Amino acid sequence: MVLLSVSLKTKDGDFLLKRILTGMLSAVLVAGSAAAITGCSSGSSNSPDSKSDTESVDYKPAEEIKDGSILQCFCWSFNTIKESMADIAAAGFSAVQTSPINECLVGEDGGMELYGDGKWYYHYQPTDFTIGNYQVGTRDEFKAMCDEADKYGIKVIVDVIANHTTPTKSEVSQSLIDAGGGSLNTLYHSNGSKPLNNYGNRLDCTTYEMGGLPDINTERPSFQDYFIAYINDCIACGADGFRYDTAKHIGLPDDQKENDGFENNFWERVTTEITDADRIFNYGEVLQGNNERLGDYVKAIGHTTSSTYGSKIRSAITNKFLGAATVEDYWIGNDVDPANIVTWVESHDNYINDGTAYSLTNDQVILGWAIITSRKDGTPLFFDRPYQSSMENEWGMNRIGTQGDDMYKDSRVKAANFFRIAMKGEDEKLTNPNKDNSAVIIERGDKGAVIVNTEGELSTGFEINLPDGKYTDRVSNTTVYTVKDGVLTSDSAISENSVVVLYNEGYVNYAKTAEVGVASDSKFEIDADEQEITLTCANTDNATYSVNGGEAVKYSDGDVIKITPDDDKVTSVELRAENSKGIKTYKLLEFTFKKNYIVNSGSKIYFEKPADWDDEIYAYVYDSDLDENDSWPGELMTKESNGLYSYKFAYDWVTPYIIFNDGDAADSLQFPKGQGLMVEPDKTYKVE
Repeated sequence: MVLLSVSLKTKDGDFLLKRILTGMLSAVLVAGSAAAITGCSSGSSNSPDSKSDTESVDYKPAEEIKDGSILQCFCWSFNTIKESMADIAAAGFSAVQTSPINECLVGEDGGMELYGDGKWYYHYQPTDFTIGNYQVGTRDEFKAMCDEADKYGIKVIVDVIANHTTPTKSEVSQSLIDAGGGSLNTLYHSNGSKPLNNYGNRLDCTTYEMGGLPDINTERPSFQDYFIAYINDCIACGADGFRYDTAKHIGLPDDQKENDGFENNFWERVTTEITDADRIFNYGEVLQGNNERLGDYVKAIGHTTSSTYGSKIRSAITNKFLGAATVEDYWIGNDVDPANIVTWVESHDNYINDGTAYSLTNDQVILGWAIITSRKDGTPLFFDRPYQSSMENEWGMNRIGTQGDDMYKDSRVKAANFFRIAMKGEDEKLTNPNKDNSAVIIERGDKGAVIVNTEGELSTGFEINLPDGKYTDRVSNTTVYTVKDGVLTSDSAISENSVVVLYNEGYVNYAKTAEVGVASDSKFEIDADEQEITLTCANTDNATYSVNGGEAVKYSDGDVIKITPDDDKVTSVELRAENSKGIKTYKLLEFTFKKNYIVNSGSKIYFEKPADWDDEIYAYVYDSDLDENDSWPGELMTKESNGLYSYKFAYDWVTPYIIFNDGDAADSLQFPKGQGLMVEPDKTYKVE
């Protein structure tokens, strides 16, 4: 048994010592110290002048997914989503989207970092189509999560993969192989292990290997039967919809086919031959570009993504140009009804792969969210970035299974979500106030309006299509606007980078939820034997923390605790609280204890060159202090043999990271994309 210790420091600076054995926390406090823990009453709705008697906790999501908004719970576990359901409902979301729940490749010995000792993308590498994997949880936990969602009227969308398996074919289950015709050769298309290079060729696009992932023969009836059984099991557990990953790479009815005697009828079967097909919300990830056939995929699946619109919104926000015509155009062509698209400001692929993480702040994401969510058409999807991530640190806490950032609970996000629900059926009109293209108004009939301003103070006194009267901004719930003779005025200007939400009919004064967390400068990767953590809370007087599943201990905003590593070098801290109405809030935090290590001068590492890379390979090495072996693309590697390259370290490094690339500045191929891999001397790295 490992002896762990944790201590609590009050605002007076005194430490309250406790000890835990293998994660069990003693309930005994130092005598007389408990009185110092007074709770987080600041901002609590218990104050004498509170409006708690008029605040509702009967959160009303949209009855149908298309009329509300979706929270993408990126890499949250089933248990974490379940424990967070009250917060999700209070933030105005009508549906949650899970990460893939299929059995998947267990990468890097089951490491649970988003990127590093573990990878987020392993759950996109199916080994079987059954519910449950090591990253998100078990089938029973999935069902329990769905049951909890039902209590709040929240729908559950499952991210599913039908197009491919893991490239580690030895890990593919025999059951899936049998369903695919009895062998690995029959499971895949005949060209399913050949890299896709010509996206303009539909046969290549739907039958070749994409991104190193072997392409399943989705036309084989026995595979379709097997996959439909998986979908039906998800529905039996409580799923209400599905997001089909890489949908553009599964053929449409009139697409070219391999000469195997099967039909291109995958989409027809998985959208009609499933349980409760009429009520299931299906949408496909169809990234726009060469030959995407967006309108045809909408007809086949029901809904698709609108990736170009997301890029236009990101560009509009960062350039502070919200011209009404630019923001209004969905960029989907005339053959697609915008009611049948799923919109986003960013997806997880954008965030991780194309530099969005480094070019768009959380506040800018929220400004874009207010625009797409207040519009009549499109079902908006909110990608929740990793907890306490930033433009300098895209992975934040860097743990799979925990919640993302609290930005999904931001007052602007919440106000836009409930506005959307209240505006169901109302037409839209987009205008620029006073012809100012740095701001836009989204009007919904004469019932409500949302104003987004990106630059400078926006003076009121502009026209708006609201009936005469007083309107309280539903973001701040304090600023009052007046409409008279079709002109909006207020005592104060609309500040830069702000959202104003105005409506009266359909508004419900929902109770504020409690807030729990840790200080924004907290470190989650720790090179020490212990760590102090500053806990935060608001709108509650009963916040508690527990360490590694131990007993709950009450704390106040600003209190400091000390933690030490558990056996697996990861220490979990659970924070819980309730607001004055009894609505529960939950936050799971995980801290990784990692010692820095030295890579000595003369150490070598190796890299296997992918077939489609150039012959010159570069190694870009850097450390946490941003020291580098050379400016990008780094230093040229030595060719050892056909396809194998080496790199020799010229001097000692402290915990270095490495990125392999082909040196092309214009369109660089690199591995990995984003944060580099930890250097392990003598290791041979392969593109995964």
